[in-house]
Amino acid sequence: MLPTGTGASLSTILTALRSPDARLDAPVDTGHPAGLSAANGYGFVDTRRPVLVLNDVTKTYPNGRDALKDVDLVVPEGDFVFLVGASGAGKSTLMKLLIRDELATQGTVILDGDDMARLPRRKVPMVRRKIGIVFQDFKLLPTKTVRENIAFALEVTGTSRRRIRPAVERALALVGLTAQAEQYPKQLSGGEQQRTAIARALVHDPKIVIADEPTGNLDPLISWEILQLLLRINELGVTVLMATHDADIVTALRKRVVALEEGRVIRDEIGGGYHRAG
Repeated sequence: MLPTGTGASLSTILTALRSPDARLDAPVDTGHPAGLSAANGYGFVDTRRPVLVLNDVTKTYPNGRDALKDVDLVVPEGDFVFLVGASGAGKSTLMKLLIRDELATQGTVILDGDDMARLPRRKVPMVRRKIGIVFQDFKLLPTKTVRENIAFALEVTGTSRRRIRPAVERALALVGLTAQAEQYPKQLSGGEQQRTAIARALVHDPKIVIADEPTGNLDPLISWEILQLLLRINELGVTVLMATHDADIVTALRKRVVALEEGRVIRDEIGGGYHRAG
């Protein structure tokens, strides 16, 4: 166990993670009884290990603009986190750092024990398999069926056909699309396309699902169906980080809320709403 104690800093967590004697999959003990959390949101509900740790992360672009500034964030295994903020607040940049599309200018990003900045190029595809990504615009391949779109996520990693078939069937069943498996994206509703995208994100058993505005192109009823699916996935133990502008969903579900403004974390609240209470 990584002994951080109540109110411990992220630097302490990082030091423990980097110790030659430390297990990178060890849980973090924040000193809070199970079911309780620190008021500032940086403590854990229990002693789950951290899947994601950002310590003093800044991302500065060549024009001098700080897209992220001094961001500290810890996401434990099995958490469900809403990432909120206005356009340009830094949500997309943060997600790019998590999937290593970009590197931080300053600070450390650790995903499931791997320091993303120090990751050898050959290891990047392996680490990305720990992440399932769900996009607002689905990004399905139009010439492939639902089944083929899901299978493709495994084919590109060199997974054997013997393993692909049962994995795809499980993913189809989970999202309720077994009957639509041979249809093409243009034959599907928006909600069915997003469920296909979620199945594709899950088929390789990721540690964390990163959903970027997954309900942004859907009507309210279908949006709630997609949210129920993500909640079910989270109940199975998958960590979910979801960027959204949907205030109704965030406020109704009362999950953990991390709010960004001009690249800074201005609020990290367990059981929060879209807007700060009061």
